[in-house]
Amino acid sequence: MALDYHEEGKPGKIEIVPTKPYASQHDLALAYSPGVAYPCLEIEKNPEDAYRYTDKGNLVGVVSNGTAVLGLGDIGALAGKPVMEGKALLFKIFAGIDAFDIEVNEKDPEKVIQIVKAISPTFGGINLEDIKAPECFEIETRLKEECDIPIMHDDQHGTAIISGAGLLNALEIQGKRIEDIRLVVNGAGAAAISCTRLYVALGVRPENVVMCDSKGVIRADRSNLNSQKREFATTRDLHTLQEAMVGADVFLGLSVADVVTPEMVLSMAPKPIVFALANPNPEIDYNLAMKTRDDIIVATGRSDYPNQINNVIGFPYIFRGALDSGATGINEAMKIAAVHAIADLAKQPVPAVVDEAYGLNDIKFGRDYILPKALDPRLLLCVAPAVAKAADESGIARRPITDWEEYKIRLRTIMGDDGKMMRRLTEMARQDPKRVVICEGNTDNMLRAAVRCATQGICRPVVLGNEEMIEKRADRLGLNLKGVEIVNPRHDREADTRDRYARLLAEKKAREGYSFDYALERMYERSYFGMMMVETGDADACLFSSYSAGETAAGDVVSIIGLQEGYKHFATMHILNTRKGTYFIADTAVNPDADKSALVDIARLSDHTVRFFAQEPVIAMLSYSNFGSSKHEEATLVAHAVEELHEKYPQVLVDGEMQVEYALDTKLRDHTYPFNKLKGKQVNTLVFPNLTAANTASQMLLSMGVGSIIGPIQMGLKKPVYFTNSNASVREIIDLVTIASIDAITLANR
Repeated sequence: MALDYHEEGKPGKIEIVPTKPYASQHDLALAYSPGVAYPCLEIEKNPEDAYRYTDKGNLVGVVSNGTAVLGLGDIGALAGKPVMEGKALLFKIFAGIDAFDIEVNEKDPEKVIQIVKAISPTFGGINLEDIKAPECFEIETRLKEECDIPIMHDDQHGTAIISGAGLLNALEIQGKRIEDIRLVVNGAGAAAISCTRLYVALGVRPENVVMCDSKGVIRADRSNLNSQKREFATTRDLHTLQEAMVGADVFLGLSVADVVTPEMVLSMAPKPIVFALANPNPEIDYNLAMKTRDDIIVATGRSDYPNQINNVIGFPYIFRGALDSGATGINEAMKIAAVHAIADLAKQPVPAVVDEAYGLNDIKFGRDYILPKALDPRLLLCVAPAVAKAADESGIARRPITDWEEYKIRLRTIMGDDGKMMRRLTEMARQDPKRVVICEGNTDNMLRAAVRCATQGICRPVVLGNEEMIEKRADRLGLNLKGVEIVNPRHDREADTRDRYARLLAEKKAREGYSFDYALERMYERSYFGMMMVETGDADACLFSSYSAGETAAGDVVSIIGLQEGYKHFATMHILNTRKGTYFIADTAVNPDADKSALVDIARLSDHTVRFFAQEPVIAMLSYSNFGSSKHEEATLVAHAVEELHEKYPQVLVDGEMQVEYALDTKLRDHTYPFNKLKGKQVNTLVFPNLTAANTASQMLLSMGVGSIIGPIQMGLKKPVYFTNSNASVREIIDLVTIASIDAITLANR
């Protein structure tokens, strides 16, 4: 599988993507000759202008000679290339940093130094990777002295920073002071030395450190010690790892598998901390260590156990902060700032997106969670500013950041959707939690979402279903149902409620063939029961699932809940968050065969909804035709809808019919069709000519990883009744519940 992953499609994991236009000869003349001469001359006059006119300020070189690749050892520069490509990929996806992998076929430290120094003008920073000790110490030290860009050997400092953050939090949980602990380190390579140095900088007393290598305890009376080992040699009468472990508070392993026994763990001080970081197998198995003592905190380098010491939660963001501040290096102050930023983040409430990514529920700071998860999107906004600020305060920032709020906005933009909208809505929902019915309490994701909504205070969730079955499901999923109300529409105690709902429903739909008995049958269905709870005021909003777009019992929803005044239709919208911005797509789930009247309503509802989300709607009515270029029935239908919008609703900024290419390319549209009413405006709202086109486009974009999607958002009903696909993720459900809650708050305020 791993070989297929690397080989299939385009071999490898990275590629170069142009950032400037290149379609015309004019573009190419600007990109290369003769246009390129102008920035060259500017940079010759002022080398700092390289950061203005080239990618230098966002470009990192990942450099290795392949002498210490992962747990594979000295496999050579070429064999290490997949690892370096992977590192480049991580830089890009986590921090928006471009990276080239540079494999240097040279083992002589002096030659490696000269090679890297010679190519350093290309880069804004250098990430040294998988270079064996002790040569890596000399290489990094010299390059930091002789180059004026950030340089970091991640095997050393990345592990040190992440484990340092974990250590601070583990000590807090265990109730110990860092200056009092006794530390045992097994392994004396690059990572072990760097970790120990950083721990000392954080407060560990050097005299309380015992370091071991393959020969046992590193003692001051041992001969042939290199300078790094001599730095941590002890004079204590200890010779073996087993002896060193007695009474130790913390064990740090960066060595080999299975060298720590349960007996050694039992000999440690009360409330011990074990960081067993050997890869791929730790110095002691995680489960064995946890079984050995019930007062222990254990971390490993593995992703299948809690508390993974993973360098990816550090290096992308450390380099991001260093590059953005124009730092001339990565110094001790910046590393310590990263340690504290990472440690502090682990104490913050964990967003649902992180829970979902790891299949966990309600992750909280504690024994099994001492570090943020690698996929926590908050790391960029937390670590990069801390590092940039430390660079400035320590005097090595050439381009210090002055507007920190603007910088955080820029960081969010780097990663595409900044989540601003959903964060704002979530906070609004928490201010006035509404009673929201989640109809399918008998599905895993709906139940998970209900629990998280209760835990995060987004709403007061009510799940519909059999109490016993829901409780069994919650137990299987490890969910705490505190704050979640269960209502069983089929239970005898709900008979009076069913009766009341059925009479009201029969009255509403008397002219649609509904008898009381037929309406009563409907009350055993969760979606109908939930809608009636909203209609009668027993709940503020509800959410139910359907198996396909269009299968929403639209007629029943309309007759039960009713349409907003001035509309003949309701519709749905998806919000698509991409790296190019946020787009609103309609109608994605309700109207299979939209006529002119429906298209007009969809555009008007979209205008209102986009404004609700605090954006100015610029609406393109889509077709395969451009402004009358086709007289086919479907194209003219859209054109007639636009005519009516222009005539009756001139306040709606809309035009069409137009192809999606012209909708999204402002320059192309305005040049080709200068009469269009959207001139100079960037389209952010796309109204499709039919349900098939809208639903297919939104799902295709999501499946292709173009961005993240929120929806379907209901538009046009009198009360907040929402629906989603039966296979919706927990995150999608929570987003919809949040929006439904805001809908209910707005309705109440109105």
